[in-house]
Amino acid sequence: MKINNNYLNLKDSYLFSKIAKRVSEYKAQNPDKEVIRLGIGDVTLPLVPAVIEAMNKAVDEMGNADTFKGYGEEQGYSFLREAICEYYTQKGVTLSSDEIFISDGAKSDLGNILDIFDNDNTVLIPDPVYPVYVDTNIMAGRKIVFIKGTVENSFLPLPDENTAGDIVYICSPNNPTGAVYSKSQLKLWIDWAIKNNAVILFDSAYEAFIQDTSLPTSIYQIEGAKQCAIEFCSLSKTAGFTGVRCGYTVVPKELVRSDVPLNKLWLRRQTTKFNGVSYIVQRGAQAVFTEKGLGQIRENIEYYLENARIISETLTDLGIWFTGGKNSPYIWLKCPNNMSSWEFFDYLLEDYGIVGTPGSGFGEQGEGFFRLTAFGNRINIHKAMERLRKLSI
Repeated sequence: MKINNNYLNLKDSYLFSKIAKRVSEYKAQNPDKEVIRLGIGDVTLPLVPAVIEAMNKAVDEMGNADTFKGYGEEQGYSFLREAICEYYTQKGVTLSSDEIFISDGAKSDLGNILDIFDNDNTVLIPDPVYPVYVDTNIMAGRKIVFIKGTVENSFLPLPDENTAGDIVYICSPNNPTGAVYSKSQLKLWIDWAIKNNAVILFDSAYEAFIQDTSLPTSIYQIEGAKQCAIEFCSLSKTAGFTGVRCGYTVVPKELVRSDVPLNKLWLRRQTTKFNGVSYIVQRGAQAVFTEKGLGQIRENIEYYLENARIISETLTDLGIWFTGGKNSPYIWLKCPNNMSSWEFFDYLLEDYGIVGTPGSGFGEQGEGFFRLTAFGNRINIHKAMERLRKLSI
């Protein structure tokens, strides 16, 4: 028996597990001090009424022999896939329901999609980046090439004549930096992928936070994307499903590599290894895409964006450089006084009781930067900003 030695190449602990440990140790030593968490990107507002109503109805159906549901459609119930198709139609994108695959969240699919690709592929990953992209490829033993996100390129790296790879991850709005690619910038990546026979894995988990109508909320809004891109989206941040678990992946039929449609491969993978998302959850997800549901969810998103505005205003007044916060729930700031990311983490926690996320946890290019999230409740956001304004910088 042999283990997968690639796991030994992973860092000792997942970034957010390390943060949780430090916070727990601090609270044990300071039980009377209030800690305000602006670190992990978990929502705080409850599910909207339209979703609760739909899920309650589904629960009742599951308790009645005439309406009970057993195993569902492995690709996802057609009622939800069709609702998502209509959502894309509103974006000016035409999809068929069999190009959509329902899952328990984007994180799962971003890792599982790698099953359909050979391990010899070279993977391009932006730095700084969501750690799951890196760790899942390390687990598979793939070669990873990092493409640098910097202040100079606004943390939106682009391909050039020297860019070479088979798979590239793009997250827009970006986690952790909050930066958003424009249509012209994404077109450069699409043209590069088509020319190089590569595949783009496009993470659009935060698309609902984009307010600027000139910015794309789906890569398929750009010509050529269906020939080279797989899009992943989650209802975790869009509709508060972090604890409910539901998302979807779009694999266009036009996307063909080695004369094989990737849609066919992903369908085969899912029907073999995944039994679908519960009927109750999918009914709740369907309600997300109704006129009523979208309106209620918009109110929640506006709440978080106002939190982001309050944080951004504070950083501006303090003279701290940052990006994000306008079309994203994330604010990416430069640590003051040339502090390292973990030095600033400890400083905020120990002196002000504020928890953020060290930028170095997202890659080498994140050193010296720090991520704050806007997912807290308004009272805590105001409290945290009052404390932050006392920074000695």
